Amino acid sequence: MLKSEELKNLSKQELNEKALALKKSLYEMRTQAATGRIEKPSKIKEARRDIARILTALSEKEK
Repeated sequence: MLKSEELKNLSKQELNEKALALKKSLYEMRTQAATGRIEKPSKIKEARRDIARILTALSEKEK
């Protein structure tokens, strides 16, 4: 779980890289969930929320 304070200290490029990495892992987790091989389904929810936090931090930096 990412903290909003940590995200505020990162640059736009670093935030974009983190978001991309989380989106890739989210895709992999969804694929595993579809085949029934995922160990912790709660990680999907956590990844979605982390992506939302990153996108919020990015939009705050834009303003």
